[in-house]
Amino acid sequence: MTAAGVRGQVCCLDFGSTFTKAALVDLDAGALVATASVPTTGDTDVMAGHDACRDRLGVGPEVPSLACSSAGGGLRLAVVGYEREITAEAGHRVGLSAGARVSHVTSGPLDPIGVTDLEEARPDVVLLVGGTDGGNAEVLLHNARRLASSGLRVPYVVAGNADATDEVAAVLERRHKRVVRSRNVLPEIGRLDPAPARAAIRDVFIHHVIGGKGLSRRPEFAAMVRAATPDAVLAGVELLADATAQVEGAGDVLVVDVGGATTDVYSVVTPVGEDAVLRREVVEVMWRSRTVEGDLGMRWNASGIVDAADAERLLGTDERTTLMPAAQVRVGDPAYVASTDGEKDVDTRLAELAITVAVRRHGRGGKDLRDVRLVVGSGGVLRHADAGRRDRMLRPVTADLAGGWPVPERARCVVDESYVLAAAGLLAGDHPDAAARLLRRHLLEAD
Repeated sequence: MTAAGVRGQVCCLDFGSTFTKAALVDLDAGALVATASVPTTGDTDVMAGHDACRDRLGVGPEVPSLACSSAGGGLRLAVVGYEREITAEAGHRVGLSAGARVSHVTSGPLDPIGVTDLEEARPDVVLLVGGTDGGNAEVLLHNARRLASSGLRVPYVVAGNADATDEVAAVLERRHKRVVRSRNVLPEIGRLDPAPARAAIRDVFIHHVIGGKGLSRRPEFAAMVRAATPDAVLAGVELLADATAQVEGAGDVLVVDVGGATTDVYSVVTPVGEDAVLRREVVEVMWRSRTVEGDLGMRWNASGIVDAADAERLLGTDERTTLMPAAQVRVGDPAYVASTDGEKDVDTRLAELAITVAVRRHGRGGKDLRDVRLVVGSGGVLRHADAGRRDRMLRPVTADLAGGWPVPERARCVVDESYVLAAAGLLAGDHPDAAARLLRRHLLEAD
């Protein structure tokens, strides 16, 4: 029996920079029916890869498609803020949680050089922040005037001092800039409010950015995309942790996704004790967050892994001498496939180091991860590895006691073999119980 025409199924796709991955999900059972993966056809039309995945899954037009995308560079976000340590930092964290690649951060009053630097960063969206509610609005308005006069014709999400939002939007709109208003990301010192701006950035990505990347001439592509891929994955991680009224969740969760260009870490942590009531920083810790390490990638940034591991004193005697040439081979050929045991050993070591450094950086952000009960590894290097190599790659998450952060004390480690986190994130809004069952079946109840 083929899947075509079966009631209650959805085809969830992730248009990645290298591969397009598809998961056919039975909504009634909350179960994965089948998966498919093909190279992303970005040089022609990404919908060719979509069609190929659906053909492999055997689905007909009766089965709808939902998608997330990081093809074409994903979502590039610039943050323009007031003070680097406060509102600009708050905007940076919110941008990461929205699934963006934060390509530029600037703070203080923009000058002509600052505007030029911003334009050269070529963002898809500008997040304009600054000031707490009722506080200083002078810099926010100054930056709005500079941006209004710039040649940067991209959507602007305004999420600064609420008392100045309408005036800031009017300044931009008079110069025909596209503006989306949002609540302040930092309404008061020590309190971060990321959800409204995250939703606004997601909306801008779906309605104004994804179609402008020229990835497809077919209108159904823009119609099916619901989020940037990291945004969908974070939604899946949040659902995995939280559960629904019908499905029990995992509690505190940590996910590390090792990719060709970056290593992303996601966590959902419930603050307890002092952490639940005290704010120790001017920008409070985001208990549901994503960090992106742009220097840690298995192919494009493999040499960055070696440099970062060396800086963290993770390399053995003379290991840099042997590991760096192998990393540079991978940088020179991002399509490189490890085929021998020796080559796979190199990939395993690079992934182990990338995970160690990435999770150290994430943990040093102020979170207490000791109560994390589930660690999920994601990325092709983990999915295609045997059990022994997987264990070696993920072991530092729970055993790296020298990293300067509290490691999970009683966590179980699993691998997202079927790439269900992104699929669940796509389904979480309209089909939360089905998405939660999917996660539970493939991650919580996995062997």
